[in-house]
Amino acid sequence: MNPLGSGDPLRLGPYRLIGVLGAGGMGKVYLGRDKAGKPAAIKVLRPELAHHADLARRFVREAQTAQSVRGKGVARVLGADTESGRPWIACEFLAGPTLHDAVQRYGPLEGPALRGLAASLARTLGDIHAAGLIHRDIKPPNIVLTSGGPRVIDFGIARPEHGLTLTSTGEVPVTPGYGPPEQVLGQRVGPAADVFALGAVLTLAATGKPAFTGGHVAAVQYEVVHGEPQLDGLPADLHPLIAPCLAKDPAHRPTTEQIAAAMAPPRGADRLWKSGPLAEDIGRREQEATRLAALPGPDGEETGVSRRRLLTGLSAAGVVAVAGAASGVWWLRDDEPADEPDDGSGRPAWAAAPLKTYAKGTAPKPLWSPVGGVVSANAVLVPLHNVVVVAKEGGGLQAYAVRDGKPVWHAAEAAAAAGSVALDGSTVLAADAAGTLMALGDRTPRPLWRVRADAARVLAADAKAAYVLTRGGELRAVRLASPRKILWTVPAPVADSAKERTWAVAGQGHVLLAGSDGRIAAVRAADGDVAWTKPKRSNYALPMALGRGEVYAGGDTLAAFRLKDGSRRWSHPARGEYIWGAPALRGSTLYAMNDSALHAVSITNGATGAGDATWEAGASRGILYAPPAVQGDSVWVPSAKIPAEPSQLYVLDASKGGTEAWSTMRSQQESGDWTLTAAGNRVFLIYSGQLTVMPVF
Repeated sequence: MNPLGSGDPLRLGPYRLIGVLGAGGMGKVYLGRDKAGKPAAIKVLRPELAHHADLARRFVREAQTAQSVRGKGVARVLGADTESGRPWIACEFLAGPTLHDAVQRYGPLEGPALRGLAASLARTLGDIHAAGLIHRDIKPPNIVLTSGGPRVIDFGIARPEHGLTLTSTGEVPVTPGYGPPEQVLGQRVGPAADVFALGAVLTLAATGKPAFTGGHVAAVQYEVVHGEPQLDGLPADLHPLIAPCLAKDPAHRPTTEQIAAAMAPPRGADRLWKSGPLAEDIGRREQEATRLAALPGPDGEETGVSRRRLLTGLSAAGVVAVAGAASGVWWLRDDEPADEPDDGSGRPAWAAAPLKTYAKGTAPKPLWSPVGGVVSANAVLVPLHNVVVVAKEGGGLQAYAVRDGKPVWHAAEAAAAAGSVALDGSTVLAADAAGTLMALGDRTPRPLWRVRADAARVLAADAKAAYVLTRGGELRAVRLASPRKILWTVPAPVADSAKERTWAVAGQGHVLLAGSDGRIAAVRAADGDVAWTKPKRSNYALPMALGRGEVYAGGDTLAAFRLKDGSRRWSHPARGEYIWGAPALRGSTLYAMNDSALHAVSITNGATGAGDATWEAGASRGILYAPPAVQGDSVWVPSAKIPAEPSQLYVLDASKGGTEAWSTMRSQQESGDWTLTAAGNRVFLIYSGQLTVMPVF
């Protein structure tokens, strides 16, 4: 929370304002307090926009629709003034994480907790529909978890049940992957639209993964209309209850009453909101909310906690999305750093703006000055939304802010040799010298939690477990949700060495491993059983690319294997004297090196989807042991280290058939291998002890 500025009002209606919770191009959200000392979140339309007819109507409609809903599952509107020169809406202040944040931090909900969530949300939707409304934007960031259960917020695009035919597709916002086919297509929508969104919400809550995915917004919407939901990982008893919610035909979806009855949790399920790490998180936030009543106003009429104290982790009705940048409330969206831009790109707030143009043959300036003292050998390079984590010379892990490169924290106890992987957009997993697995947030080096795991190497993580290599060379799964414990330990199915470390990725119910012996294996995440293996494909651990139901591997061939059984769908033999390098998957295209050229290979085109090549471009001596970094239309390929020769970094333009955009030559006096990765419209590079962050196009 930020203090009030010179242009901010001191009072709105009966509310004395305390501070600013969020701001955007369309309006602001203030924290206020009524005469009784109760906090409220007050949404305000900017004065210069109050006379914009469409925006003013939308603001008034939100106030009216939210006020008309009765039920404990919605955030209450406490008051509103839509006639004055500065229209405002006062909403109940909710202390608790959004469902989106809770799943990211604590993993999927299980058993009774999931059923309780489903039944409660279904009843709440029933209340909304009973008021003659359709919410039309049910999604995880619009659901706040409180000690009393889930609450639905943000009626910004809710409409009466009648008169919902759109004049053109896309006139009303549709959240990709949650809006139903009829809403995507601009057709009339009814209560069944919210049921579809509920099915998508419950899929994420149960599996940690969205029901519909794609490389960009249009691809996700295509899957919603024409594809099938990804329901792998749904509990067997819930699959027949959730899958019908995602039917393409609204008439085939169940009613909210049917869902509430079918999902009824066992007696005492409400206690699940009052115990465990999620409940502890909610409790901490509610304690902070209670203390808000003691915050002094701007004129200092009360004593208590300083107004300038930054209150983090608090959610407010209609304000929650300010903290979840990619899903901001409609009227907070603009091109300010904290919000979603208004250019239609859908770029999350934590992502950098891509280059609009570039000068061919000339590398742009780094986004911020390179920082030194970074370990290059077996480098750690883990970008999160707000920080990038690297291994620091002298020991430990170091986090730098992705926006400007400023140091954020240094975790001295984290063993850099154990590596690190991202758990979500704000958390990394690491291990200390004793093998204790720990979670580190993006703000402080103090571990969020620890669990003894005898971890020598942190390999991978999915929504439910972390996978480590023990000091005895075994593969071990550690449960992420409380109570955290070892789930299983099995012999590692591939070889590992200090020089050629095991590589791994987890997802879709499997852990994929590439060993120093060149073999690859798929292990079932549920029990550690080996699903399938492949014989030696290279002389070292070669990273793979995980797609939807398939895994793509380089080596003596570039091949696509079905994830469930390892059967080969297609393969291409290597040309020349070198193998296929590690592939990178972006959308439906694989990028991989072979025979001194980067190849772009479609995984879907051709009559049989046989991995047809679309283009190849020169990238002399491009490395094979790591995949290219792909972001936007730019593909980044560093050259392999050769004694007495300078190293080179090629940047190719995928939209122009792989033509070279620019290349960067590094002095032959510099040493070490390249390590690079891409995220958030940034490419992170480690070379010769320096971390450099570059823009993309």
